[in-house]
Parts: sequence; C-alpha cells; structure tokens
Amino acid sequence: MPSARYHARVVRPISGPDIENGTVIVDGNLISWVGPRADAPEGSDIELGDVILSPGLVNAHTHLDLTALRGRFNGLEFFAWIRALTAARQAMSPEELLESSGAGIREGLQAGITTFADTAPNDAPFEAMRELGVRGIAYREVFGPDPRQCAESMDALRVAVAATRPRETALVRVGVSPHAPYSVSDELFSEVAAFARRERLPLATHLAESEDESNLVSRGEGAFATFLRGRGIEVGARGRTPVEMLEKNQVLGANALLIHCVRCDPRDIVTIEKHWCGIATCPASNRTLGHGSAPVKAFLTAKIPLGVGSDSMASNDGMDMQREARLALGAQASEHAVWELAALGGARALRLDHLIGTLEPGKQADLAAFPLGANSSAPTRATFVAVAGRVLLDD
Repeated sequence: MPSARYHARVVRPISGPDIENGTVIVDGNLISWVGPRADAPEGSDIELGDVILSPGLVNAHTHLDLTALRGRFNGLEFFAWIRALTAARQAMSPEELLESSGAGIREGLQAGITTFADTAPNDAPFEAMRELGVRGIAYREVFGPDPRQCAESMDALRVAVAATRPRETALVRVGVSPHAPYSVSDELFSEVAAFARRERLPLATHLAESEDESNLVSRGEGAFATFLRGRGIEVGARGRTPVEMLEKNQVLGANALLIHCVRCDPRDIVTIEKHWCGIATCPASNRTLGHGSAPVKAFLTAKIPLGVGSDSMASNDGMDMQREARLALGAQASEHAVWELAALGGARALRLDHLIGTLEPGKQADLAAFPLGANSSAPTRATFVAVAGRVLLDD
C-alpha cells in the first residue's frame, strides 16, 4: 500500500515547533515522516483541512465502566460518594458495564483521546478497548482493607490477571491496581507490588486524594477509620503520609502510576521523584469532589512524569484532556505546555513515550486533528482520530 500523507494547516509534533502547512506520513502503523508539505515524499494524499494535527491525547486515569453513572451522585461528601458509587457499580450487569465502557471510549475518541489508563474490578474496560481499537492499560483493581483478606484477594487477582493476559494485544495490556489506602491493607499493598514486579506488570493506585484518607493513614482517624472499625478491622497510624506508607510497603517504583496526589508535601515529592513514579492528576474531578488541587508545578519542577486524567464521569462532566491540562497548569500556561501535558505528559507517566506522545518518525501513528480557532473554553472536539494508523474517527 502507498504511504498515507496526512496534510493539515498546522502540524503540532510536540517534540518541536508547529509546522505550518505540514504533513505527517504514515506507513502501516508507524509515522515515517513529519515536515512541511512542500518537502513531503510521495504518497496517497489525505486532506484534513484547517486543523491542528497532533499526537493522540492520553487520558492517564479513567473508570470507563462508570460512564453511565454521570452526575448520579453529585453533591455527596467523598465518603458517601464512594459508598454510593461502589453500590451502583455492583448493581450493574456485565453487559451494562461493557456498554458503559464503550460509551466512555467513544466519548474519548471524540475528544481526540487515543490512549486510556483505566482502573476497574472487572473485564469491561479491557474488552471495550480491544473491541474499539484504542490503546490502553486496563489496571485490574483489587480490594481488601482487612489483613485477613490478603490471601483471598491475591488469589482472585492472580486468577483475573491469568485470564486476561492471553487476550492482550499490541495496543491493550493488563496491569494491577491496589485500589487505595482506605480499601487496601499494608499487607495487600506489599503483596500486589511484589506480584507486579515478578510478572512485569504496570501498577496504579489512588493516593493522597482526600483529607479523610490522610487522616486514616497518619492518625487512624476520620470517616474511613470509623467505617473500618465498624467492620471489625483494626485501624491505627500507618505512616507519616500516604506516600510514605506506600514507600514502606515497597509499592513505589518505575512501574507505578500514582493517581491524584493532591496532598503531597515537599518530602513526599522527593520520595516520588526518587522512585521515578508517574503521576496522574485529575483537576476537574478533584474540584468536583472538593479535594483541592495537586501541587503540579512542584511535580514538574522535580521532573516527575505527569499526565492528566478525567477520572470517572461520576465525578466529571466530560472527557477533555486540554481542559484538564489547562486546569492543572493554570491560566498563564502556554498553549504548547497545555498540549504537551495532554499528550506527551500522559505518555511519560504511563511509560509509553517511546511509542506515543509526539509526532516523530518511528513512533506509532496515533493522530488527532482539531479545528483551528476553536473556543478554548468549549469542549474540544476532534474531527479525525487514528490509532496505530487505523482511522477510528473521520468527521
């Protein structure tokens, strides 16, 4: 087949300056050339028009199976919100979870998202990503706040991972996710982390998200502590901060994605940088749930790999990585910084930047095109999306 020459008014490689009247050439699933149209080698022409052609964007944290619960529990305090959300998910059938996951992916594609990092206690997001042709990591969630549950929880996780790994593709792989400090014991954190290292699996965990979580870890107090004691689970201080607790349990490492990290002090940031963890910050979701804002500038100063995520649609009103990047970086951020965080930032945090995140020869042909002159305050809608050279959206 001849090379595909994608022509756009502006090509935004991220790895370098914008190219006016630029061209990206794709051979199979790879980018083979990027530059001015006037200099482009021969191939089959595809006119994208007055658009910005960029790398596909990366949603560094989703709960795709919860898309159908959008707006259902608005206004609840975090502890009550978590409890209501958990019950609602448990009431959904496998078919509903798959349908909800697919709806989330389709919404993401319309926003130019080509890669999803999802956490869920079921197969639905993994299957939906495979079926719809996007790139992603499906982190299988595991729960167990009682140390006495550890063996049972690990057995279930091993079975789930063993059943999923044979179905991995070049685009979609499986990971593991010890859910959060309020739902996972120290013992289970340690066991999951050791399992991930042995099996060479990526790991993700919600961390340092809320005041209640910090109170639970540092003092054994708060709403989560009261709830756990009510279930007969012994609760006490587990570390100076949630980050320190994870370090003690040997969870931190280059395979780890730390989700949220709103409540990180300077010592925590040094610890995260030392272990070369990635971070996914979810600004809109954190504001919705009243958690505040993560210290993004400190993360970037420390050169911690940082991406942005939408979190679930139960705590967000849309899936827009450019909006998330603007919220994370602040009003004074340059457009280049916004686009870099929305694409390359997430790729770095997921350890996929050797494949995606920039438009460069040899990288995967994950592309997204956006109309020029779109209102930056409105939802950002893509007109064209391709993943590994396969066109998934062509408006």
